[in-house]
Amino acid sequence: MAAPALVALAHGCRDPRSARTVTALVDEVKSQRPDLRVERAYLEKSRPEFQKVVDRLVKAGYDEIVVVPLLLSDPPTEVSEAIADATTRYPDLRIRVTATLGLEACFLEVLDVRMREALKASRIRELDALVLAADGSTDPLANQAVARLARLWGTHHKLPVTAAYAASAPPATGEAVRAFRNEGRRHIAVASLFLTPGPMVDRATELALEAGAIAVSEPMGAHPEVARTVLARYAVGAVELVPV
Repeated sequence: MAAPALVALAHGCRDPRSARTVTALVDEVKSQRPDLRVERAYLEKSRPEFQKVVDRLVKAGYDEIVVVPLLLSDPPTEVSEAIADATTRYPDLRIRVTATLGLEACFLEVLDVRMREALKASRIRELDALVLAADGSTDPLANQAVARLARLWGTHHKLPVTAAYAASAPPATGEAVRAFRNEGRRHIAVASLFLTPGPMVDRATELALEAGAIAVSEPMGAHPEVARTVLARYAVGAVELVPV
């Protein structure tokens, strides 16, 4: 019996940089598990790609699918709606949606890699503060999770770190950088706790640089650690599909 197919489900984004990053991440997942059928799909009402991927997998003989949302926060309601549509069309198809990638502590290693790349490109060797920039949410618990990760990162580097948010919650990246500068700190770098590039990341970067940040890292992207997290979520979903 073939293992369930893995569908990496990303937010729909018309920015070509985002699409390239999702493709690269899925390619990294495939390289780590060449035995699996791995597909990518986007969650966007105007691009019903997920349903086309399901059609393709059913035609290929798959009756079990594990969907891993490529998100760092809770999935939108569109995910459950897409799954409901698929199972309505294929009553014998079993689909398990896993938890999102979330905010794993191992992602701090990815942030370190991206930060070192940014500092090297800017020829910077000194830091006295860090800002961890994330999406932001109307859910205070989600923002608190980012703040906890920021504190953990700061403890590791023995530097003051504050969380900042691109939307829905203060402070914005520029505000966070200015707050450190008001304390007399001048070597402030910003880490991008985002999965892919896009307009929100661009705006967060712009605000940070305008406020005096000396470097802003790229999003996590197709790092092997992110791919391993995708496969860890898949493994849990595949086990849940096993009949008791």
